[in-house]
Amino acid sequence: MADLPARESMDFDVVIVGAGPAGLAAAIRLKQEAAEKGTDVSVVVVEKGSEVGAHILSGAVIDPIGLDALLPEWRTDPDRPLKTEVTADEFLYLGHAGGVRLPNMFMPKLMNNHGNFVGSLGNVARYLGRKAEELGVEIYPGFPAAEVLIEDGKAVGVATGDMGIDRNGEPNANFTRGMELRAKYTIFAEGARGSLTKQMVDRYGLNRGRDHQKYGIGIKELWQVKPEKFQSGLVRHSMGWPLPNNAGGGSWLYHFDDNLVSVGFVVHLNYKNPTLSPFDEFQRFKTHPMVREVFEGAKRIGYGARAIMEGGWQSVPRLSFPGGCLVGDSAGFVNVPRIKGSHNAILSGMLCADHVLSALQAGRAHDEVASYEEAWRASPIGRDLKRVRNVKPLWSRYGTLAGVTLGGLDMWIMEIFGRSPFGTMKHGKPDYESLLPLNQVKPITYDKPDGVLTFDKLSSVFLSNTNHAEDQPVHLQVKDMGLQKGSEHDVYGGPSQRYCPAGVYEWVEGEGGVRYQINAQNCVHCKTCDIKDPNQNINWVTPEGGGGPNYVNM
Repeated sequence: MADLPARESMDFDVVIVGAGPAGLAAAIRLKQEAAEKGTDVSVVVVEKGSEVGAHILSGAVIDPIGLDALLPEWRTDPDRPLKTEVTADEFLYLGHAGGVRLPNMFMPKLMNNHGNFVGSLGNVARYLGRKAEELGVEIYPGFPAAEVLIEDGKAVGVATGDMGIDRNGEPNANFTRGMELRAKYTIFAEGARGSLTKQMVDRYGLNRGRDHQKYGIGIKELWQVKPEKFQSGLVRHSMGWPLPNNAGGGSWLYHFDDNLVSVGFVVHLNYKNPTLSPFDEFQRFKTHPMVREVFEGAKRIGYGARAIMEGGWQSVPRLSFPGGCLVGDSAGFVNVPRIKGSHNAILSGMLCADHVLSALQAGRAHDEVASYEEAWRASPIGRDLKRVRNVKPLWSRYGTLAGVTLGGLDMWIMEIFGRSPFGTMKHGKPDYESLLPLNQVKPITYDKPDGVLTFDKLSSVFLSNTNHAEDQPVHLQVKDMGLQKGSEHDVYGGPSQRYCPAGVYEWVEGEGGVRYQINAQNCVHCKTCDIKDPNQNINWVTPEGGGGPNYVNM
C-alpha cells in the first residue's frame, strides 16, 4: 500500500469498543458515578454496526437484574425496550416424531424464567445508547475499531479502520484515513470472538492458566404469527432431535410483543461430524410435529446468527491488562444452561466502570486495573457462573441425554449444598480440534427447503439486511490457501461451507480443479469460521465501516 497520511487523533478518559449491553452499561455507569462524585469523565464508544443495535442478536429472554441495577427507572419509562413478561415456561425433550415435556418442578430454580422479559436485545442496546447519549457519552456507529494502539507495552486507545480501500488494498477516490481515539483506559466490549480482544488475549497471555474457551453458534429467525397461534410471554426450550446425542445444542421459541415469535437453534461447536450443518439442523427442527404448527400461516421477517461464548467460569480470561479491560461476551459471561448473558454483560460493564473510575480519580492512566479482575469472581457474575460451571463439560463428555441429566443433578446439588461433587471439570480440547476426517464419519444429508417453513441460506441472509461495500479487501483472511485445499477440503470435506450460516464459503469445481470461493458480501459477522476452522487458518477482521447485518427487532 502507498504511504498513508498520519491519522488525526482525539483524546478521552475512556474509549469503549462496542455498543452492546456491556459497553453501553460501562459508559452509562462511568457518567453516573462521575456526576455523583461531582467530576466529569470523557467517554467515547465506537461501534462497527451502521447504528447502535444493528449487529446485536440474541434469543432473547432477559433477566432484568442488570437493567434494574443500571437504570432502576426503566420499568416505568414509556420508552422501555422490554414489555413482555414471561408467562409460561416449558422444557421439551424431542424425538424424531414426538417428545416429552419435562415437569418444571424437576428443573433447578435458577432455570425458572418467571420474572424475566422476552424481547429484542438489539432494542435494549438502542435504549441504552439513547440513555448514554443523554448523559454526554459520544457514540460513533459505523466506525469499527481496527487496531489497538500500543505504546511501551500498554494499550493507549484504538484506531478506526481506513475507508475507501479497494480490493487490492490500495486507496481509491473515496479514501478516508481512520482516526486515533486515545484514552487513559480502553474497554473492550466486542462480543464473542472479538477481533481486537483476540489480539489482546494473545499479546498479554490473558488465557494463561485458564481452560480453553468453548463456543456455540446461535441461529435465529423472527416470525409474525397468526393471532390464534400467539401466546404472549410463552418461553419454550428443547433438547434432542434433530441433533444426534453426541452433538450438543437445543432450541428456543419465544412469544413477545405483537404476535412476534423468536425461534432459534444453538449448536455447540465441538461437534465431530464435518458434514453437520447448524443452519440445516435448525431448518429441520422447525418441521417437528410439536413445533411446526405455530408457523402455519405465519411470515418470516428476520434472520441472523452469532457465536456464543460457552466456556463459562473456568474459561474466562484475565479481564485486565496494561491500559485495558474486557467486559461482556468479550470475556465470556454467558450462563449456558440458562442461555443468558446480557444480565452479566451489563453487570460486568458496571463493575469495570467502577474500578476504572477509581483509577482515574487516583490520577492513574494506562496501567492495569487489576482490582476489576480480582473482584468479578466474588460478584453476582461469578456466583452466577460458578454454580453452572460443570454443565457444559458434562454435556460434552457424556452426550445430551446423560450429560444434561448429570448437569441438572449438579445444579440441584449446588443449589442445596453449595458445592459440586464434580469439583471444577475441564472442557477438554478446543472446538477446532474436534472435527473428524470425512472418511471417518457417515455423511449427513438434508432435505431441500420448501420456501414456506424451511429456507436456504441466501434467502435468509437477505432478511438480515446484510451489506458490505463491494470494492474492499476481503475481511475473511485465509492465511494459507494451500493448507485450506490440502486439509480443510481434502481431509475434512470442506466443512466451512456447512458451518457458515450465510453461504460465505464455497468449494467450486472448475477446469483447473477445485477453487475456494469467499462470498464476503454475505457475512453476518457470526465469527464461526474464525472459531471452527480445523487449522485455525481463517482470520476474521473488521470490514469497512458500517458493513454487515442491519438487524431489526432481533
